[in-house]
Amino acid sequence: MLSESSLFLKGVLLGSILCVLMTMLGHIKIDYGKRMHRHERHHLQAPTKEDILKISEDERTELSKSFRVYCIILVKPKDVRLWAAVKETWAKHCDKAEFFSSENVKVFESVNMETNDMWLMMRKAYKYAFDKYRDQYNWFFLAHPTMFAIIENLKYFLLKKNSSQPFYLGHTAKSGDLEYVSVGGGIVLSIESIKRLNSLLSIPEKCPVKGRMVREVSEDKQLAVCLKYAGVFAENAEDSKGKDVFNTKSVGIFIKEAMTNHPNQVVEGCCSDMAITFNGLTCNQMYVMMYGVYHLRAFGHVFNDVLVFLPMNGSDND
Repeated sequence: MLSESSLFLKGVLLGSILCVLMTMLGHIKIDYGKRMHRHERHHLQAPTKEDILKISEDERTELSKSFRVYCIILVKPKDVRLWAAVKETWAKHCDKAEFFSSENVKVFESVNMETNDMWLMMRKAYKYAFDKYRDQYNWFFLAHPTMFAIIENLKYFLLKKNSSQPFYLGHTAKSGDLEYVSVGGGIVLSIESIKRLNSLLSIPEKCPVKGRMVREVSEDKQLAVCLKYAGVFAENAEDSKGKDVFNTKSVGIFIKEAMTNHPNQVVEGCCSDMAITFNGLTCNQMYVMMYGVYHLRAFGHVFNDVLVFLPMNGSDND
């Protein structure tokens, strides 16, 4: 009898130990999976110069011609001065840029969305772009008129990305469990992503047009919900040092922050050398950025570019 009790207690003890071990191993596996998921899913980095040098010169030339970016710029009549500044500055560097306005504006050519609702404007603009240009462009960049974008840096960042894969990237933010790309830094969709989005626009259960709850959610969050159903998740874009390249603030604000946080490294600590966007700019700041990015040259300082993106024939890219 005593022997049977002893065996029973040993069995219970052994079972308990095995249960604890399995639980611990289970937690380790789950945590590892989550870490891998975060790393692979949410942080995309630009290629380094060394990565590009591994590509042959013929392949580089072919790549520079194959990248075509269509720019969607959402505007309202009150933005008319910013609209003009964007048209005269960075928008020239898109392979094609079109303005989508809430109503007809006589002084500028635009696609009339006939609504002030930013989510409806965004939906309509994406549908228009896909229906009209799906066979001509492989990347679709959406911006507001307060933004300045360096399109060549965008193309460089996308160099080793496959547009036939569901990429959706920019500056990521989080709202509860929803991770989304902030429209304040600009939003980039691959042709595959916009194709998947287009297939959901007519399914209100997955991508609702309107409703009480939807109206309380910003357009970038609503886009993230629709894309999530399509198997497209938000990716944060960074340079090789981990710095954001899509920025929701202006250069001036970043410099002020750098002067406060690390005054001995203001320039190095401000922003990425490969920055793609800055937001919150005035018209004057837009022209200053244009001068600094595209026209100012430091003679005696030689840049050895490994890749040059050539504009399309007939472009007014300066």
